[in-house]
Amino acid sequence: MNFTILRFDSLESTNSEAINHARAGADEGLCILARAQTAGRGRHGRKWNSSKGSGLYFSIVLRPKIDPKFLPLITLMSGVAVYDALAELGLKPDIKWVNDVLAGDKKICGILAETTETASGLAVVVGIGINLISSSFTDEIAKIATSVREQADRLVTPDEMAESLTPFIDYFYRMLNGESGPREICKEWQRRSSYFSGKSVRVVLENESITGVTDGLEPNGALRIRRDDGIVVIVQAGDVEKLRAQ
Repeated sequence: MNFTILRFDSLESTNSEAINHARAGADEGLCILARAQTAGRGRHGRKWNSSKGSGLYFSIVLRPKIDPKFLPLITLMSGVAVYDALAELGLKPDIKWVNDVLAGDKKICGILAETTETASGLAVVVGIGINLISSSFTDEIAKIATSVREQADRLVTPDEMAESLTPFIDYFYRMLNGESGPREICKEWQRRSSYFSGKSVRVVLENESITGVTDGLEPNGALRIRRDDGIVVIVQAGDVEKLRAQ
């Protein structure tokens, strides 16, 4: 994949900017990078803390050729890429289904994949936010989030983080688009995530919550939860919370 990075001092949202470029015909591999976001967002419209210079605020345009039923795997693929980029910096990350990367059991990265129709076909924009420093965290955020500086005791700039990340995105995206790509990405995710199997969790859905033990992934990346009564529930979308051992 050929990467073209457009850099901005400030944007409302790198995902929104990337979506606009995709609709205007941008090629796969166009990346949007901003030093700050004024309306950064995560899943379900949640606000993403995006103060100037404190993180990598990055979105990339993809035009995948995979079967649409496997599109959810783009989020998992992105998590694997982030995991390896952070590990290369000396961190010991973990991936929490479906879109969070953790370090020290705290959130260090969030991923938001959004689709849009364009004249050239479906495009997927993947937004990746990685906390680089913690100085802008409120006390409330500091309880659940961490940063590269805090975990690795080193300062990494947004450009350095993007330079580390893009080769991993390229590698695993090529893998996903391969003949056995979906199966391979699930295997790569399994190797890196303690949430793949045997983790006691609560999954918060729109109108209910489910508690049980994680039991692997479906071929499209959906999470399997085995409840106490033995019934396996397939979760396509939801917020996963680790339960403390009794």
